Amino acid sequence: MRTMIEDGDTAVERPMSGPTDIGSGLVQREAKKAAVWLGMAGLMALVVLLAQPLLVIFGGIVFAAMIDGGQRLLARVLPAPRPLRIVIVLLGAVGFLVWLVIFGGNQIAQQAAQLPAIIQSQSQQLFNLAHRHGLFVEQFDVSKVAEQLIGGVGPVTRALGGIVGGFTTAFLIVILGIYFVLEPDIYQRGLAWLLPVDIRESWHGTAHRMGRSLRMLLFGRLVGMASEGIATWLLLWYQNVPMAALLGLLTGLLAFLPNIGAPISGVLMILVGFSGGTNMGLYCIAVYLVVQTVDGNIVVPMIAKKAADLAPALVLGAQLIFGVMFGILGLILADPLVAMLKIALEKQAERNHRQRATPPEED
Repeated sequence: MRTMIEDGDTAVERPMSGPTDIGSGLVQREAKKAAVWLGMAGLMALVVLLAQPLLVIFGGIVFAAMIDGGQRLLARVLPAPRPLRIVIVLLGAVGFLVWLVIFGGNQIAQQAAQLPAIIQSQSQQLFNLAHRHGLFVEQFDVSKVAEQLIGGVGPVTRALGGIVGGFTTAFLIVILGIYFVLEPDIYQRGLAWLLPVDIRESWHGTAHRMGRSLRMLLFGRLVGMASEGIATWLLLWYQNVPMAALLGLLTGLLAFLPNIGAPISGVLMILVGFSGGTNMGLYCIAVYLVVQTVDGNIVVPMIAKKAADLAPALVLGAQLIFGVMFGILGLILADPLVAMLKIALEKQAERNHRQRATPPEED
């Protein structure tokens, strides 16, 4: 409906007020504030609801950082276009996996089939020993632990509609990582466009710092994985320890998880070692201590701590929380996620400090 309102000598046609119009300016301002708070609460609820898919997307970012770090290293010796270097890095990763399956797959598969029985037997002996000394310890079941670890991936894959479980999640992470690394500027500019104009420039600096720290952190993890895995395999193979190849592979893979991976691989190594006798078990303990000492005092301080400088207790707490919430995927990504949050908070603190140090402009 419209009404005629006289404005001097002319009549102006204006729409009539409706039942939802608010005449008071104060009420309008408070309603807008309430709408903003409700929108923020809804956004937080949406983030919680979509936490699992967002974690998979972050996994794609981590994978993209690994590829980008590889092509940057390759650029030092091969002055080729960036897309070609990315293709070379991906082909190298695929070639390594193919080599691992062809040359070591049969041996590792046989050892993997024997490992649960050996661990179950040795844990039963430890259980009996503790029971004889009056310690009532719950019996260790390898199959139940494995089911719980693998089942942790279930919520993520169900949220994504995955059919083949963890392989689907891994495939999505790889595809997302390839998209991110091929055209990173598009996604960085798109995210900056969603931010207020006055902080976009600062966001680009924060993103650059995050990318560099993430590449250094992952480079340190990969170097540590390779050094621990190869050293463990060679030292165990030298003394004919059973399943040396499998234990080396597991040690290398678990090295990606700081604070948690090393004790798990050490327990597996020691249990397998004592299955061959006391001397072999003591030798495995020595191998574990030597490998972890070298990695913890040489490799990690030179690379990983310089990249993020994360407190061990903070990383361990994040791993426990994300492991319970998202299973093995959250456990793997807890360390990079904490590093990125730390950088974002540091950059925000730097901006606040500069604003306080800058004197206000006089009118």
